[in-house]
Amino acid sequence: MEKKDSLSEKIDFSDFLKVDIRVGTIVSVEEYPEAKKPAYKLDIDFGPLGKKRSSAQITHHYSKEDLLGKQILAVVNFPPKQIGKFVSEVLTLGLPDENGTVVLIEPTKKIPNGHKLF
Repeated sequence: MEKKDSLSEKIDFSDFLKVDIRVGTIVSVEEYPEAKKPAYKLDIDFGPLGKKRSSAQITHHYSKEDLLGKQILAVVNFPPKQIGKFVSEVLTLGLPDENGTVVLIEPTKKIPNGHKLF
């Protein structure tokens, strides 16, 4: 029998509207050797929102060179989160592959930085 994910608590559409998911372009990538799990420090350009930083455990599928210039989706209205010595300002979004390693969510066409998911 195939294992199914349990469904989350139901939310109102107004709750979804509170989550601000925007597109941005990765403009710099650094190794993050102090992280508990292999990770990169990302600088992401969100256009009118400016550049924001994020830590992402995406080293399995992506090299630093692969990431430069890549557009990704991120939640931009969470409060900053301290991750070790690094402060992450946005949550870069991804999905687990069959092995549980992160695959980034990215638009299939070029989108202006800062545009909001709806």
